[in-house]
Amino acid sequence: MDYPFNLTGILYFPKLKKSFEAPKDKIQLYCNQVFVTDSVENIVPDFLTMLRGVIDSPDIPLNVSRSYLQSDSSVKKISTHITKKVADKLEELFKKDRASFETKWDDIKLFIQYGMLSDEKFNERAVKFALLKNTEGKLFTMDEYTEKVKPSQTDKDNKTVLLYTSNVEEQHSFIETAKERGYDVLVFDSPIDSHFVNFLEQKLPDTSFVRVDADTIEKLIKKEESQPSKLTEEQQNALRPVIENGIPKEKFTVVFESLSEKDSPMIITQPEFMRRMKDMSAMGGGGMQFMGNMPEMYTLVVNTNHPLISRILTDSDPENQKRLAKQTTDLALLSQNMLKGEELTKFIKRSIDLIN
Repeated sequence: MDYPFNLTGILYFPKLKKSFEAPKDKIQLYCNQVFVTDSVENIVPDFLTMLRGVIDSPDIPLNVSRSYLQSDSSVKKISTHITKKVADKLEELFKKDRASFETKWDDIKLFIQYGMLSDEKFNERAVKFALLKNTEGKLFTMDEYTEKVKPSQTDKDNKTVLLYTSNVEEQHSFIETAKERGYDVLVFDSPIDSHFVNFLEQKLPDTSFVRVDADTIEKLIKKEESQPSKLTEEQQNALRPVIENGIPKEKFTVVFESLSEKDSPMIITQPEFMRRMKDMSAMGGGGMQFMGNMPEMYTLVVNTNHPLISRILTDSDPENQKRLAKQTTDLALLSQNMLKGEELTKFIKRSIDLIN
């Protein structure tokens, strides 16, 4: 940088752990190779203070003060210039050798996401090289991805629904169900993704993001066609107390839905809005701290078209009916890694008895 300051420097991206750490004070400021400070928050944009490196400028006084950094207009121009240089370099790397850029994506995406969230000018540049990764490990720009899934993942209201997972292993069954319908699933597993998803929804018109386990697949992407239910409303009401007997009512709401026979007999989901707000609260989302104190609430979806549900309903032995209902409920809990301790032990013993 030659004007208005003479400035040289080297900045690089360090690897960050999965737990979101913001290692500040890692960029050192020098004046003619004499150390000045490592508190560079006002010289380097906040999202880039996670970078490491050295900046040298003969135009910054040795006895620099925090008030000087905050008030000097030229210093603010340095901040703007550094942001531009970083964005230019990232765009250059992406265009010059996209394959190489993609191999580095997992190590730099946290910086880029943080920058897009905190600096609108950086965001305007970053949309050209910010990538989305799906469960197959393939990477796409935002425009590329929306064009890819729009034909199959546009709902009846003409809104494109982008499905995502925060944990590929724990949400595996939901991912597979989505894939069976021909849908694609993104991976959003970084510490700030709950904020980033909200941000993208505001930027992308007629597009919503929904975690793949937030509801049944038919409700995540609502199409015109709906399947008839094999159970009447009267039969559902008769079955409801049998199912509710095996779960804590203060934590679960039981609903009946007409899904495919190939879907699971029972599915546990967590509403997208509540879960996302709690995730943002855990990351320190402004004004939402109270959400972190709210109890976890889940929906137990009973598939009225699954043969096992009909079997539970028609079983003439009340005790056997309760046992089958409890076993099916526990399977749904197990699929969400929610069956633990004594309940897991009982489930294993019950499973052995049923097999015998």
